[in-house]
Amino acid sequence: MLKDVPYNQFMQDVNKQLTSGGVFLTTLGEKVNTMVIGWGGITVFWGKPIFIVPVRKSRFTHRQLEESGEFTVSIPLNQDLKSALAFCGSKSGKDYDKFQECEITPIPAKILNTPIIGECALHYECKVVYKQDLIPENLNKGINEKWYPDYHTLYFGEILACYTKE
Repeated sequence: MLKDVPYNQFMQDVNKQLTSGGVFLTTLGEKVNTMVIGWGGITVFWGKPIFIVPVRKSRFTHRQLEESGEFTVSIPLNQDLKSALAFCGSKSGKDYDKFQECEITPIPAKILNTPIIGECALHYECKVVYKQDLIPENLNKGINEKWYPDYHTLYFGEILACYTKE
């Protein structure tokens, strides 16, 4: 059963998971794919709740986001999905069916066409309302040297639904 919750009810848990293991970012395009992000966050822009997700241009997910303009974020709150997170964070969806490899289940989302991950407890459905490519010249030199062989596009997804799976 899916239970609607306020988008900001689990912000502390989301931030903890982002920094300690990552969360699943799922897209739909050529095929259903999920990747892991360890950066991003929830905020408010334009009077709307927004989930910002960074995706490198070289990633398979980038192309899918460009085509679909939507994504879901699934958060393992108290589930042990470390091996799935490790695999999905290090392998390309272009080369693998991550759902089959990790024995995770794409299930229909409430609003969007992009599915959520059934084994996770918390889900966000997001529609891209803005995107911005990082501009290397505007980036702090130390950050640029440490983190960037390949630049991100920041996708600002309006949170259309947030719910837990009970």
